[in-house]
Amino acid sequence: MTASDDPPLTGPRLDHGPANDADGTRVVRAGLPAEEPYEPPLPGPVFAAHYHLPGEVEGAPYAYGRDANPTWSRLERALAELEAPGDPDAEVIAFSSGMGAISAVLLSQVRPGQTVVLPSDGYNLLAALRERLEGFGVRVRTAPTSGGAQRAELDGASLLWLETPSNPGLDVCDIRELADAAHERGALVAVDNTLATPLGQRPLLLGADISVASGTKALTGHGDVLLGYVATRNAQVAAAARAWRKTVGAIPGPMEAWLAHRSLATLDVRTQRQAGNALAVAEALAARPEVRDVRHPGLPDDPAHPLAARQMSRYGCVVSFTLPDQAYANRFLARLRLVSDATSFGGVRSTAERRGRWGGDAVPDGFVRMSVGVEDSADLVTDIRRALDEAAG
Repeated sequence: MTASDDPPLTGPRLDHGPANDADGTRVVRAGLPAEEPYEPPLPGPVFAAHYHLPGEVEGAPYAYGRDANPTWSRLERALAELEAPGDPDAEVIAFSSGMGAISAVLLSQVRPGQTVVLPSDGYNLLAALRERLEGFGVRVRTAPTSGGAQRAELDGASLLWLETPSNPGLDVCDIRELADAAHERGALVAVDNTLATPLGQRPLLLGADISVASGTKALTGHGDVLLGYVATRNAQVAAAARAWRKTVGAIPGPMEAWLAHRSLATLDVRTQRQAGNALAVAEALAARPEVRDVRHPGLPDDPAHPLAARQMSRYGCVVSFTLPDQAYANRFLARLRLVSDATSFGGVRSTAERRGRWGGDAVPDGFVRMSVGVEDSADLVTDIRRALDEAAG
């Protein structure tokens, strides 16, 4: 089902409780405090290194600025409502970046002598974490995202890490099937849900124990915040992640947390528009003879589409494709007017980059990852076609 298939937000559906609200309603109100006369709906950020702390520390909601902050708390409640609507056991721990969240899970849940399974085609900084884990005496196995290849590596593993859709290749794996297989062997399952966002895919509802995301990307969507979070319904996992955040100091700033919460109100409209635009761009690229290997989970003939259609409700803003060579890709990027040459993805302004310039990703020299924004789709397609024509010339 796609976002456009959702029923309109009218009539009695809006009278139901939060667990039954549609996503467009939920994101506008998630995590907001009870309304008070003459107070703003979303209170401003709380800047505090310490709090007035009478009596004993135990049971105090706020004691020190590295432990907790009211601004984080509101954001964490909001994200829990999005990751697992209506589930009181869902907890979220916010971090200073997506890598802070990823590191907190891997380094708090895996011990020397244990085995973790990572995607071989995931986010490129996973390679650095793999080296760190192996240096600590953890055994690391890797497998590609597509085709259920991780299943063959599960025996003896304590943690399975999935990234679906994968970045930058956009392959998809079956979360529920792999979670069931991992749980049969006693392993926890974590899913990097950055590209999909909780409106496009809910790993906790598909059987995963942990959902991790970089809030830097589509979640906040304006390219002005570094943030990450861990969502789980497992109290022990949540406590370990929270303790890790405190110990290493990977805490979000109150301004960043407030900006992220503010941005949630438009998450539904932004990601719907971006997903539609990305599909239009992917279709236009697929029609060009000089463009190879166009990938977007929403394309009906994309190899990931059948599975993505079963577990995703919208297909994200990222399109990947390959141009003839590095020079061709650079000419194309230089001639785009509406698409900036930049890394990251998920912002309201379209960006693209030749991914190979960073190293670490097994991609061709002409491989381009494009993040499609909220501009007019016809304008974007026109700009991309013109840039391709000029790059060929």
